[in-house]
Amino acid sequence: MGEIEDAIERADQESFTRQPPKTLKAQIGYLIKQFGSAKAVAAELGVTADSVNRYRRGARKNARADVAAKIDDAVRARWQPQVRKRRQKQAATSGGITVETRARFGYTASVGTTDDGRLRRLTVHLPPAYARRLFDARDAGAGDQQMRGIIAEGFKEVYFQDGGGRAMGLSDVAINDIDYMDFDY
Repeated sequence: MGEIEDAIERADQESFTRQPPKTLKAQIGYLIKQFGSAKAVAAELGVTADSVNRYRRGARKNARADVAAKIDDAVRARWQPQVRKRRQKQAATSGGITVETRARFGYTASVGTTDDGRLRRLTVHLPPAYARRLFDARDAGAGDQQMRGIIAEGFKEVYFQDGGGRAMGLSDVAINDIDYMDFDY
């Protein structure tokens, strides 16, 4: 996963109305309900069906660290899909999305201005249209670079040009060297 996709995933997880199962037995039980069989869960996790059944019965209380991480990731990726969809739809239609980042921003500007990129820490609320474009791009399998372009375009319009009130000669904004990026919607 790219940095932006990870940030969207974290924002999705913050929207959970109930916490996902915590114990290994409960997590495996949930995954079996989602996948339909222990064999399908085993294929997803890269373990044997017997191991999955031992976790389900409680015969094994702990999984190896790498398997436990895969189990946790699989549960979180499938937990409360309706809540995620509802929050994303609200962001894409009326609420918009808030992006907090620390990254190097570079831009192309008219002659006589400084266009040297510099590290900035920004928190910018982007309109619903950008949230919609970002979610659509992610769902279509867009790469991290394409999603950065959408966010950079939003930053250009909302932050750098202040909705058309300044920096009208600014033609292109690029986000590089991302230190961190978080979303809220």
